[in-house]
Amino acid sequence: MLLLDRTGEIDDLWPAAGETLPEAGRIVVPLARLGEALDSDLEIGVDVPNNVDPKELTAHFGRIAMIAVDFPSFADGRGFSIARTLRSNGFLGRLRAEGPVISDQFTYLLQCGFDEVAIPEDVALRQPVSDWLAQLDLVTSGYQRGLEGRRSILDQRRGHA
Repeated sequence: MLLLDRTGEIDDLWPAAGETLPEAGRIVVPLARLGEALDSDLEIGVDVPNNVDPKELTAHFGRIAMIAVDFPSFADGRGFSIARTLRSNGFLGRLRAEGPVISDQFTYLLQCGFDEVAIPEDVALRQPVSDWLAQLDLVTSGYQRGLEGRRSILDQRRGHA
């Protein structure tokens, strides 16, 4: 997996949980093991499927430092909605998109609240980091209101502030 943010390739500081949880440090657990991780002193990351109800996580925002949202396909946009809902409900930690998203979606992923994107090696071979970073200068507007404090494309067309 290639991990990148708006600055380029970054190191993955969140190891996946093994069969047993470590005594200390950071760990990413699947949603099914969140309860087990919450009973520890670990810094917790949770890997969630793209059909999770974000409200399931709200009560645990104080303990969850990172949420990774699965994108099974670049054509499945449910992860975008999950990110927006998590951010609008007050999640302030790291938010990661994981899966075969494409560079054309990078700016929108960031606008929806993701901090980083983990893409499979086959996608990284077809779309190097330079392709992803180039998207930041190409997409300057969004269709949703309130993304990064910008006016939506519709508001811009209608001349609204």
